[in-house]
Amino acid sequence: MQVAENPDLLHQEILKKAGISSGENVLFRHLRRSIDARSRQVKINFQTEIFVDEAPGSRIIWKKEFPDLTKKPQAIVVGAGPAGLFAAIRLIELGIKPIVLERGKDVRTRRRDLAAINKDHIVNPESNYCFGEGGAGTYSDGKLYTRSGKRGDIRRILEILVAHGATEEILIDAHPHIGTNKLPMVVQELRNTVIEAGGEVRFDSKVTDFVLEGEEVKGVVLSSGERIPGIGVILATGHSARDIFYLLHDKGIIVEAKPFALGVRVEHQQSLIDSLQYHCEFRGDYLPAASYALVSQVPFQGVQRGVFSFCMCPGGFIVPAATAQEEIVVNGMSPSRRDSKFANSGIVVSVEKEEFKEFEKFGPLAGLEFQKKVERQAWVMGGKTQTAPAQRLSDFVQKKISSSLIETSYQPGLKSCEMGDVLPPFIVQRLRQGFKDFGQKMRGYLTNEAQIVGVESRTSSPVSIPRKKEEREHIQIKRLFPCGEGAGYAGGIVSAAMDGEKCAESLAAIYGSKNH
Repeated sequence: MQVAENPDLLHQEILKKAGISSGENVLFRHLRRSIDARSRQVKINFQTEIFVDEAPGSRIIWKKEFPDLTKKPQAIVVGAGPAGLFAAIRLIELGIKPIVLERGKDVRTRRRDLAAINKDHIVNPESNYCFGEGGAGTYSDGKLYTRSGKRGDIRRILEILVAHGATEEILIDAHPHIGTNKLPMVVQELRNTVIEAGGEVRFDSKVTDFVLEGEEVKGVVLSSGERIPGIGVILATGHSARDIFYLLHDKGIIVEAKPFALGVRVEHQQSLIDSLQYHCEFRGDYLPAASYALVSQVPFQGVQRGVFSFCMCPGGFIVPAATAQEEIVVNGMSPSRRDSKFANSGIVVSVEKEEFKEFEKFGPLAGLEFQKKVERQAWVMGGKTQTAPAQRLSDFVQKKISSSLIETSYQPGLKSCEMGDVLPPFIVQRLRQGFKDFGQKMRGYLTNEAQIVGVESRTSSPVSIPRKKEEREHIQIKRLFPCGEGAGYAGGIVSAAMDGEKCAESLAAIYGSKNH
């Protein structure tokens, strides 16, 4: 630790291990950096390149080199989240002009609507923490860690982000993170690249219908009535665009119910999480705010179900992520410095399709209707504003109503409730057992100096839009490419971006030539 804190000492240690004299002309470039806190002696691991009497080349291979799109065909990208923006850039590289349609506002204007949710409890259904330029990830953390290496080129995605303003640290950190305060600028630069290369990005452009000829989609219709044609449509609308799921279902386009997860946000003091993870009273200036990942398998009626942490935000805030006025949804975010005194994480329960059977009359939208019912109940219990229902953690586990709540990062405020009256019984039972298990794994985690806030219900989409495995084209409708989290094929910024690129490649390969 002491060595990692001091660049001079770190370089001396690297030279010593490499057997190189400190008198030589040496330059260093770190390739990988990770923290090992498994033992009481915290270690910082580095993988480093050493250059003797030579300068290192650029880390970035990707360059803005695009063809002229003047006479090229156009394709439609619905949604300007990571899947949509990266799909647009990849289409440009492949010689297709993207028309990116975003129902919400540009990333800067969007901030006013976020302020209205936090301060005035007013939810704009088209512009909020889920909808708008950059998608749900822009104002909810910007974590870039993914295990989805088989889906695409992670390094390429990170390099494109760096080329648009992200720090080069994301190329070496084991758990890279841009931060909510910095990601909007990166998103804006991605948009500028699309426009400068000859594509279009249009805001306040909500798609309300598809132009179908037989079983082919030939374009889309906006809420204004405008019809926009294209050789294909990449549907990258995110996990919360319920109107798109309804539209597809109403038009007889196949969608499917899928398992998802639902639970709460738990909030601790960051200093407590630091002490539990780093085994010390204070973490110091060099170590980052500590995070955690917890999982348990909980029996319920003879079946094992997962309870797990999701989107853990060290040094972060809980935010209101509702997309309609009469619902409560919470999410987490962290600024780049992760310097809030709070730590929060989603703690969610796996919800299988058989567990929302009472909604089976809604067919493939059964999970969506179940999700909506829980969010509305949270709104009612919270007082029919964006004030969220909450309960101290130990009180929840012990089935006690909290006589008072503690300080929170959630700006709209909290109301003490029995969370067992907010969430379905099977969710409550599993959460209680899960928190008991977590308290065994992290001694001190299960405390009444932490509290749970509900509900965390948008971890993933409860609906999938099926597509052919190799072509990524919808199984029924030609030229329609379901993409990203909303279609059920991604779980974060990087995996969504990679899926966007793959959908762009498939569209170009099948329909990009002039013969189509």
